[in-house]
Amino acid sequence: MRTIKFLLYKEFKQIFRNKSIVALILFMPVMQLLILPWAADYEVKNINVVVVDQDHSNYTQELISKISASNYFNLVANGESYDAAYQFIESDEADLVLVIPPDFKKDLIRDKSQKLFLAVNAINGTKANLGAAYMQEVIREYNGKLTTEMQKVNSKVKPSRAEVTFTNWYNPDMSYKVFMVPGILAILVTMVGGFLTSLNIVKEKEVGTIEQINVTPIKKHHFILGKMIPFWILGNVVFTLGLLVAWLIYGIVPAGSLLLLYGFIAVYLLAVLGFGLLVSTYSETQQQAMFVMYFFMMVFILMGGLFTPIESMPKWAQQLTLVNPLSYLIEVLRMIVLKGSTFSDVRPYFLMVAVFAVVLNAWAMLNYKKTS
Repeated sequence: MRTIKFLLYKEFKQIFRNKSIVALILFMPVMQLLILPWAADYEVKNINVVVVDQDHSNYTQELISKISASNYFNLVANGESYDAAYQFIESDEADLVLVIPPDFKKDLIRDKSQKLFLAVNAINGTKANLGAAYMQEVIREYNGKLTTEMQKVNSKVKPSRAEVTFTNWYNPDMSYKVFMVPGILAILVTMVGGFLTSLNIVKEKEVGTIEQINVTPIKKHHFILGKMIPFWILGNVVFTLGLLVAWLIYGIVPAGSLLLLYGFIAVYLLAVLGFGLLVSTYSETQQQAMFVMYFFMMVFILMGGLFTPIESMPKWAQQLTLVNPLSYLIEVLRMIVLKGSTFSDVRPYFLMVAVFAVVLNAWAMLNYKKTS
C-alpha cells in the first residue's frame, strides 16, 4: 500500500499539473450533456409485441395476422390477460402490449366504433414512439379494409372504426431527453476513462520516465493499479457531474438505487480503464494510442444501442454487441435510472462487465514489460 500511495501521489501531481486536461475532464461532459440530447433520428425494426385477444373473433384474428405480417413487429406471445402480458414489458421481452377487449367484433358492427388499448414500454423513447406509430398505422389500414368490406354489403353503412388508447411506461411524456441523457452519459464516462488511460503509459514511454520506473523494484500490479486508480476516481467524478446535470437541467432523478448505480459504474470503469491500459501497453506513441482508441470507441458507440436499437441490427452485429462493454452500461443506466430495476434485474450485466474487468486488466498486466 505504501508503494501504491507514492504512485498515486505522482499520478495526481501529473494530472493536476496540466490545467487544460483537468478543465477538459470537468467541462467536456457538462457541455456535451447540455448539447447532445437535443438531436437524433432513427428507423426502428423488430418491435416485440404481445397481444391480449379477449374476443377471439375472425376480426381479431385478421388484425393479429396483419400485425404479424408487418416487417416492423415480432409477435412474441399471446397473453391471457393484461397483467400477464405486462410481465413481458417488465422483463424487457416486449415493447408493446395490445389489448383487444371482449365483444370487439359485436361492438364494432353495432356501434361502428371500438377502442383498443396499447401499453408502450417507453424506457427507450424512440423505439416506443415509433412502435406506437407503426401499430396505429396498421390499425388504420385495418379500419380502411373493414370500411371497404362493409360498404360493399351496404353502401349506406356508417364506417366502422377501431380506436387506440395507450400509455407509455417509464417515460409517460415521451421526452426524448429522458432516455437519451443516460446513454450519452454512458458514452462520456467511457470516453474519458478509455482515452485518458490509453495515453498514460505511452506518455511515460515518450518522455523517457518509463525507464526510470522499470529499474525500480515496483511490481507490475502496483504500477497498473497506480495508473488506474486516479482515473477510476476521475471517472466517478465525471459520472457524478453527469447525474447532477441530468437532475438540474433535465429533471431526471434515478428511479432506482444510487448505490446500485455507483456499484455498477465502479466495476464498469475497471473494465474500461483496463482496456485503455492494454492499448497503452501495446502502443509506442500517444498518436498511435489515440488512433487505436478512436477506432474502438467509434465501434463501441455506434453499436452500443444508443443511436440504433440492438434488436434492429443484423444478427451478426447483435452478436458483436456481446463483447461491447458500452452496450451493457447504456442498458443498465436506463434500467436503473428510468425503470428502477434492482440488482437481480441487472445481475447478468454485472457479471459480464466483471469478466471484462478481470480479463482486460490481467492482459494489460501481463503485457506490460519491465525490460526492453
